[in-house]
Amino acid sequence: MKGTVGELGEFGLIEKLTSRLTTTPAVRIGPGDDAAVVSAPDRRVVASTDILLEGRHFRRDWSTAYDVGRKAAAQNLADIAAMGAVPTALLLGLVVPAELPATWATELMDGIRDECQVAGAAVVGGDVVRGEAITLAITALGDLRGHEPVTRGGARPGDVVAYTGWLGWSAAGHAVLSRGFRSPRAFVEAHRRPEPPYHAGPAAAGLGATAMCDVSDGLVADLGHIAEASKARIDLRSSLIDIPTQMHDIGQAVGVDPLQWVLTGGEDHAIVATFPPDAKLPARWKVIGEVLHPSALPQVTVDGAPWTSTGGWDHFGGDIEDGGGAAGQ
Repeated sequence: MKGTVGELGEFGLIEKLTSRLTTTPAVRIGPGDDAAVVSAPDRRVVASTDILLEGRHFRRDWSTAYDVGRKAAAQNLADIAAMGAVPTALLLGLVVPAELPATWATELMDGIRDECQVAGAAVVGGDVVRGEAITLAITALGDLRGHEPVTRGGARPGDVVAYTGWLGWSAAGHAVLSRGFRSPRAFVEAHRRPEPPYHAGPAAAGLGATAMCDVSDGLVADLGHIAEASKARIDLRSSLIDIPTQMHDIGQAVGVDPLQWVLTGGEDHAIVATFPPDAKLPARWKVIGEVLHPSALPQVTVDGAPWTSTGGWDHFGGDIEDGGGAAGQ
């Protein structure tokens, strides 16, 4: 393999990237034509798109190209699952400088491919362009398989709030990395390579979920979208939230209350949903609150009071508090 993507050229790079891909039965026509063809038995397609920019969403001194690929695919595929759909396909727009080592680009594609395989999807096409900063633009597609989508707007007073997956792990890993450390490894890896519970989205729909989203910008922030769309108040109970001992240890070492990471840390891509109070939830779902009638404006409260600590992520406002939201790097 030639040393840089510039030496490979556009079509040489595309050939190297697409040669590493796998397919699925849903892909009728994959990379190599003017457009891909993906089967949609449901006759509805769930679609989501996202952008990752070097220095904003990932750092090459913190993460390998393979890590970046896994993370980029995961955060997009999680959006599909959070609608109650099954991921089917992913499209990649890639901007890279000419001097970028070609192996970095191919390892990135390996990461994207492998994360797609975890979710049951496949990369079906995309484009590459020369540019100054590495940028990934990803579009993910999914299939509802005959079910109705679970939106943010269906939560009703009396519903319980439950999640499955990890909360605060990526933010704790971000705090560790930002202070120059590489351990505890489990939390660092959670930041580099999140593990969304893809199966849980469609399963939640089958369990009767009334509203759902993935936790990308922080639990309070993302539940805030559900509260606003549903015109309800969501109250979380801190006593119901399990915080691992090791996360407590990290918090003590860096001077951060780990509850802050759990409530405002993003990029774990856990699935959080509201369910009718009589729903029979499997053990992997942890009930942490309830939906109430709004007292004034729709909002999220913690133990009955507004959450006043800053945190979470806003792409134009930035990382509101150091260590609070992991999405910044």
